[in-house]
Amino acid sequence: MKRFKADWNTIVFWLVFATLALSAVYTAVQIAQSAPDVPAGGGKSRGDYTIMLLKCILGMGILFLPTIMTRRFNVEIPRAMAIAYAVFLYSAIYLGEVQVFYDRIPHWDTILHAFSGGMLGAFGFIVVAVLNRQSSVKIKLSPLFESVFAFCFALSIGVLWEVYEFTIDGALGLNMQRFRLATGEQLIGRAALIDTMKDLITDGIAAFVVTFSRFAMPRGRKKAV
Repeated sequence: MKRFKADWNTIVFWLVFATLALSAVYTAVQIAQSAPDVPAGGGKSRGDYTIMLLKCILGMGILFLPTIMTRRFNVEIPRAMAIAYAVFLYSAIYLGEVQVFYDRIPHWDTILHAFSGGMLGAFGFIVVAVLNRQSSVKIKLSPLFESVFAFCFALSIGVLWEVYEFTIDGALGLNMQRFRLATGEQLIGRAALIDTMKDLITDGIAAFVVTFSRFAMPRGRKKAV
């Protein structure tokens, strides 16, 4: 039974990796066949497919992060978290970008932000354990401090992601932060901030639920990382 559980992690990992690799090949073909500008009837331009290709390649790379962390910092990533991480990349890159779920499925972006916020909140506790283990002076941290750190860690990653989207939108003329309507009209004032603030609020709520739940958990039930 234990062997079967261990195989699920490997199976999910390579399924996601293969999906992203095939998507990269698909987008590379589309880059060669597509027009530089958006077609008059709608669709993706060569630039859109280029960004998609870069995301697929990036996804294949960061898929190895749990393995790298395990070997580099000698910390075991929980199996459920490793699988959730792979599923998140599959949902964000393949389903979101390649299958256009961001446009086809209402609130798909919000669902992913809730998922990632909770996952990063849980990962924050692993970061605390790693930092404390690397320190030459062992410090006994209170459960409250660990929970606050994990919450702030998750929210900080969410902020960095919004900075990334803002930078890419400005550099490549994309619309990741949804400041522009499908007609090309740019939103102004509060309307232009709605997507960004909704993402950050969703990140914060999901991270708070996970970190507070662990803080409120009876001490005997908290497993050491």
